Amino acid sequence: MKSSTSQELGLRPFDITEFLDNDVAITEYLTQVLAEGDHEELLAAIGHVARARGMTDLARQTGLGRESLYKALRPGADPRFSTLMKVLHALGVHLQAVPDKIA
Repeated sequence: MKSSTSQELGLRPFDITEFLDNDVAITEYLTQVLAEGDHEELLAAIGHVARARGMTDLARQTGLGRESLYKALRPGADPRFSTLMKVLHALGVHLQAVPDKIA
């Protein structure tokens, strides 16, 4: 039996950025990724949100070049904390510490 490819079936690759179209979706997405505690996943998630919002606008808002943003958010990157904070601020996202267990 011959198996069909995604293209033959009219399917296209999943792209999370298509679903990051409002603040609630973005907040939930980043909250879930933060809960997992994996810094690589967090960088990838911030990159997805950045692409969904538009890298050109984000570059303008942060004062960073587009290429610098792509490099900072690529897999394996180790961006400065200040860079991540600029990006998150421009995206309208604020990190908040909460107790692990509430008594």
